[in-house]
Amino acid sequence: MSGFSPELIEYLEGKISFEEFEQRREERKSREKEGENASAEENEDDVEAPSSSRKASGKSQSRDETDGETADGVSKSVHRVFASMLGENEEEEDDEEEEEEEEEEETTEQPTAGDVFVLEMVLNRETKKMMKEKRPRSKLPRALRGLMGEANIRFARGEREEAILMCMEIIRQAPLAHEPFSTLAMIYEDQGDMEKSLQFGLIAAHLNPSNTEEWVRLAEMSLEQDNIKQAVFCYTKALKYDPTNVRYLWERSSLYEQLGEHKMAMDGYRRILNLLAPSDGERFMQLARDMAKSYYEANDVTSAIEIVEEAFTKHQSLVSMEDVNIAAELYISSKQYDKALAVITDFTGIVLEKKVPEKSATEEKKDTGAVVETQESQEAVTDDQSHPVAESSAPAVEKVSCCIPEGVPIDITVKLMVCLIHLNILEPLSPLLTTLVEQNPEEMGDLYLDVAEAFLDVGEYNSALPLLSSLVCSERYNLAVVWLRHAECLKALGHMERAAESYAKVVDLAPLHLDARISLSTLQQQLGRPEKALEALEPMYDPDTLAQDANAAQQELKLLLHRSTLLYSQGKMYGYIDTLLTMLAMLLKQFLLFSQVF
Repeated sequence: MSGFSPELIEYLEGKISFEEFEQRREERKSREKEGENASAEENEDDVEAPSSSRKASGKSQSRDETDGETADGVSKSVHRVFASMLGENEEEEDDEEEEEEEEEEETTEQPTAGDVFVLEMVLNRETKKMMKEKRPRSKLPRALRGLMGEANIRFARGEREEAILMCMEIIRQAPLAHEPFSTLAMIYEDQGDMEKSLQFGLIAAHLNPSNTEEWVRLAEMSLEQDNIKQAVFCYTKALKYDPTNVRYLWERSSLYEQLGEHKMAMDGYRRILNLLAPSDGERFMQLARDMAKSYYEANDVTSAIEIVEEAFTKHQSLVSMEDVNIAAELYISSKQYDKALAVITDFTGIVLEKKVPEKSATEEKKDTGAVVETQESQEAVTDDQSHPVAESSAPAVEKVSCCIPEGVPIDITVKLMVCLIHLNILEPLSPLLTTLVEQNPEEMGDLYLDVAEAFLDVGEYNSALPLLSSLVCSERYNLAVVWLRHAECLKALGHMERAAESYAKVVDLAPLHLDARISLSTLQQQLGRPEKALEALEPMYDPDTLAQDANAAQQELKLLLHRSTLLYSQGKMYGYIDTLLTMLAMLLKQFLLFSQVF
């Protein structure tokens, strides 16, 4: 394989990947192109010296005659042998002889240096034009086509070794032709050597890149060999020549997800959304739904909201309850409660009505009297002053009622409650809370917690406490995080004894929760239990963990700091000094470790 390029040899030997092979090949082509440009500039400088050009053309002409080669660089005798093997008719041979005679007559005219230069310029333009064309063009010289056909015939007859040798000879003489590589790929596939078949197939596709179906086939072969990156590369090549193919985009995006490249996958899915026709609304909505969930899991709420809004704008008639639930969840997580409420009321049939209570007869008389008194007082004011007539002294309070049709899922009802709580619209919550507490907390505990946390956020602790109490009494939601919220609620309401019990439960369930320990210690100290206050601040980690985990050491230092302060406030100086020495020893160890690293 001495006639092959070095990058091709390294790729076939398995030393480099196909991506590296293509990159090196492109770099070599760019270097050769720069060399050609430099030689072209030298030719321009030599135009004024026609005698040397004539001598060079004469030498090249004599060399062609002595070598007896065709314009493609292949021996005429070899060409005639393979033509006879394929049984070419005499008419084709006569035509070729006539063409050769015409070429010889043209060469005997002794062209001038200017003619040679013009011819080179024309050939360069034609070559560049051929390279820019997207339609497939065979780069197999005419003299080697017979040999290529013979190689295919040998392969069909089962003479694989002879076919391989012929293909290798063609590659040596015409390394840019894709046909011998394609034949080699088929030969090795027939032999069961899928790895070599894929290698030669990739080179063939590289030399004939506009064949998108071949790139897709190679992508599937790469997946069979668990080479996902190479499959992505093949789909990217296919999309270069068929950028609107939804299937290719979908497959590549799925592969990007498997590689963990979330952004690239989402960019591909976005292109699919832009390519889907308006009549393909169901597919659009399903893809937008999946993308919104994926963005949400990746903590990219802004992009998720953009996808959902686009889907709601383009296909309003296809919006389902699931879509409403997703949109409301996204808006609530970004604290856009007004938009979440608007989505819920627009697409679920839920109606919020404002009602102004009617005034009684006594209230109307009071209002009328107030208006008369105001008018009499305004008459005493000078004419150049103007004041509006006062309205009712006590403006009517608007009440909001909520009407929820049947069939609305409880998840959406709970999200409606969360929005109303944060928007301080508390009037319609009573019947909604009744509906919620009718649900089993073992099954709907997450919904209980959502509403309870919304009440805690706005300071409605009395409304949150019954929901949290139901959760801590359940088996499934008897968790540290729920007990912590329960303790915070009790503490805010002033129930210190019960709050201390809840904090103690948190410490039992999560012994490494530093904030819970500090809160429990503070409450025990306020309740007059100094020993229990110190007990809550006992060390959390063992020495081995502190020596290996820097984060654990930081947490332990914070706890010891609070413990030392508590000991000092209790007048226990011995324990106070002992805790300080422990802290100093830990800090010294961290300093020594830090100095060893740097």
